[in-house]
Amino acid sequence: MNTNINGLNINYIDEGQGPMLVLLHGWGSNIELFKGIIDFTKGKYHVVAMDMPGFGKSDEPKEPMDVDDYVNFVLAFIKELYPDEKEIMFLGHSMGGRVIIKLTSAVHDGRIKADFTVPKVILTDAAGIKPVRTKAQNKRTKRYKFYKNLITKTGIVKLFPGTLDALQKKFGSADYAAASPVMRQSLVKVVNEDLAPYMPSVTMPALLIWGDRDTATPLSDGQQMEKLMPEAGLAVINGVGHYSFLENPVLYNRILGSFLGID
Repeated sequence: MNTNINGLNINYIDEGQGPMLVLLHGWGSNIELFKGIIDFTKGKYHVVAMDMPGFGKSDEPKEPMDVDDYVNFVLAFIKELYPDEKEIMFLGHSMGGRVIIKLTSAVHDGRIKADFTVPKVILTDAAGIKPVRTKAQNKRTKRYKFYKNLITKTGIVKLFPGTLDALQKKFGSADYAAASPVMRQSLVKVVNEDLAPYMPSVTMPALLIWGDRDTATPLSDGQQMEKLMPEAGLAVINGVGHYSFLENPVLYNRILGSFLGID
């Protein structure tokens, strides 16, 4: 299905009936990865998932987006398509968790006026805790800045415009290298924001599901979120990484079903 939100063509899925459950995917991902969760929950819930701007089959944003921009996009999507919904639950993976943390805390604190309440949230291998940089990462950043300064001051960038792009790809993450220029800027904006200060305002029941081998958002992030969110509970799936819902869908759905009342 397709709709237009703020001038962007947005691809989304709408299945099932019952209380509304909105799924938000992670960086570099799309709604297709949620098929197992959708099939599991749609018998009891009205499940909606959208490819956020810049991902899947949705248009890229015209300007870089930060977490607030993605929050505003989700709110605009809901207002456009589901204006009469009074209660909406959210499930987010990785970056989708970032959006949920900021959205729900803003609704709770009154920073955002919403026509709906959020009774429950599910955060799966969620992002939001700013990682502590290692010595190796700091050293790599210094090398990048040195070479960037060198090619800029010597005029190499003007003579060979692709040099800076190649340098950024070499020293950036895999996600950064794979992204378009506007999405690279978005990635930098998103990952550099620490959402820990907002977590105490996530006061509704929050289920945290984590893979113990997650290296992208390590288990320690989930443990910290559990401490910061007043009504959070952490469920750990052993032997899986950042995509716990794909790597062990049976156990994941069992945990999710217990929280959502699905037999």
